[in-house]
Amino acid sequence: MSGWGAYLAAWALFLLTHAVPVRPPVKPWLVARLGRAGFALAYSLLSLAVLAWLFVAAARAPHIMLWTTSAQAHWIVLAGMLAAVVVLALTLGRPNPFSFGGAGNARFDPDHPEVVGRIRHPVLVALGLWASVHLIVNGDLAHALMFAGFAVFALLGMRLIDRRKQRELGRAEWEALRLHARRATPNLPPNAMLRLALGLFSLLALIAAHEWLSGVTIWPRFLP
Repeated sequence: MSGWGAYLAAWALFLLTHAVPVRPPVKPWLVARLGRAGFALAYSLLSLAVLAWLFVAAARAPHIMLWTTSAQAHWIVLAGMLAAVVVLALTLGRPNPFSFGGAGNARFDPDHPEVVGRIRHPVLVALGLWASVHLIVNGDLAHALMFAGFAVFALLGMRLIDRRKQRELGRAEWEALRLHARRATPNLPPNAMLRLALGLFSLLALIAAHEWLSGVTIWPRFLP
């Protein structure tokens, strides 16, 4: 399978692997056999593998150009990626009862909600930022559909997770917790400066490895 067929197949598998494993009763069945850590690891590896295939399929799809961008557009991408990295750096591994990926959610303090008091779904926000700014500089049909699809996926994902959490916690409790956290003054997590430094290092590493990841070299664009 090649061309648009492979591209559509990769999209179908991406959607299936992000919908089926997290739905009841599939997720409880998998967690019971793999453990929570095992499920998270297996799900992450599967997601990365499918994502890699989707990237390859998009690159091999027929090249149909829809728009071009200016040579300076990469600075917009850098700004969006910097924002996404900051969001992730300040939220990964922190308590977050509103979304997936939180750690130690029982320790969440709505009086000191950190960033999740304002951004309930930081991973999806970062995904949306990444997809949106990359959509600007990828004007061929396959990549435009891919990045637009990721942006829509992030937006819909936030709504679906909100509904799931409302069912789990009860709508009244979820709404009270959300409003309490939103009205509180957001604070930074412990070791915030270290987290931000690691985030910046990760962004620089992504820029350096961009050719290996996507076949496109971008670091010379940021040189004088």
